[in-house]
Amino acid sequence: MRIDKAAFGAPCWVELSTVDPEGSKAFYREAFGWRSEVDTRPEAGGYTLMMLGTDPVAGLSPVQRSGQPTTWTVSFAVADADAAAAAVRRAGGRITTEPSDALDLGRFAVAADPAGAAFGIWQARSFAGTTLIDEPGSLGWVELATRDTHGAKEFYPRVFGWSVTVGEMYTQWGLPGREFGGMADMADQFPADAGPYWMPYFAVADVDTTTERASVLGATVVLPPTDVPDGPRLAVLHDPQGAIFGIHVAGGATA
Repeated sequence: MRIDKAAFGAPCWVELSTVDPEGSKAFYREAFGWRSEVDTRPEAGGYTLMMLGTDPVAGLSPVQRSGQPTTWTVSFAVADADAAAAAVRRAGGRITTEPSDALDLGRFAVAADPAGAAFGIWQARSFAGTTLIDEPGSLGWVELATRDTHGAKEFYPRVFGWSVTVGEMYTQWGLPGREFGGMADMADQFPADAGPYWMPYFAVADVDTTTERASVLGATVVLPPTDVPDGPRLAVLHDPQGAIFGIHVAGGATA
């Protein structure tokens, strides 16, 4: 699905902070067909747009401090980054990076929910974010893994106005007309020391083939290709630098 701009509150961008920018570019180029466009301005700090054809689908940047792991960050579109940061604080979350301008592209902040899961806030100016959703090689779904599912169901609707659909097995997040994400209860399924996090799922034409190709490229399979009851076929992996991400069959996750 092609979009002109993300709806306020919806995921609009995903960004990889990596210890090995060249290795990450090579992996995602071979796994998803992405090509890289590096912003050569000194003030951009090596920021790279990952492109699918002519469409931006993700960002990539070097980690900012020694010891920082390679991670994906999911960002949500807002009308006013400063107002959204204030809403995060009122709802019990924290702002870990205060609102600031990203050149002429937009205004952003990095936040954490009350349990500690990090996410981005993006106020678009010249750059609105991804222009593709749920097409092979693009973002298709986002998922929060947390032990505080009750707190999350209180926090995110207060900040972003999301709807919450609670099923027998899974909770889904949405806005009018589209569900775009979900929530997994970490409970006993994760190591005791594992913290909460947001994870992107990328749409692919064939989950099994993509998983096999990613494994050959150095990824570690966390969840092998699986058919979800009343949901899509999906898999979860760590990329060669350690960042966790999911894949699902295109057209199977968004409504």
